[in-house]
Amino acid sequence: QVQLVESGGGLVQAGTSLRLSCAASGSTFSNYAMGWFRRAPGKEREFVAAITWNSVGTYYSDSVKGRFTISRDNAKNTGYLQMNSLQPEDTAVYYCAAGAGPTVAMDYWGKGTLVTVSS
Repeated sequence: QVQLVESGGGLVQAGTSLRLSCAASGSTFSNYAMGWFRRAPGKEREFVAAITWNSVGTYYSDSVKGRFTISRDNAKNTGYLQMNSLQPEDTAVYYCAAGAGPTVAMDYWGKGTLVTVSS
């Protein structure tokens, strides 16, 4: 199994950028696709982005496409989410996840990191 720990969240102003990190341990990180999900206050969890094990394919929700970039460094067992042009509606707890593929249900989840965007 894989253990995931998110970091990099915080309070930022609208229009600025932030990079989240996802540190993996346990099973070989490179064997898994990786994704980011988020849950805004009072709302259900939603998909944000995903990436294949070899970074060949990336996937984004329409709400973040063009603003967010998902990446990974398998040598460092770490995934990333670069978030640009942040808006108040991006405020949420962001979760890192890993699974067999980028378009299937994820098997392993981190506990989340909070991103708050002020107007």
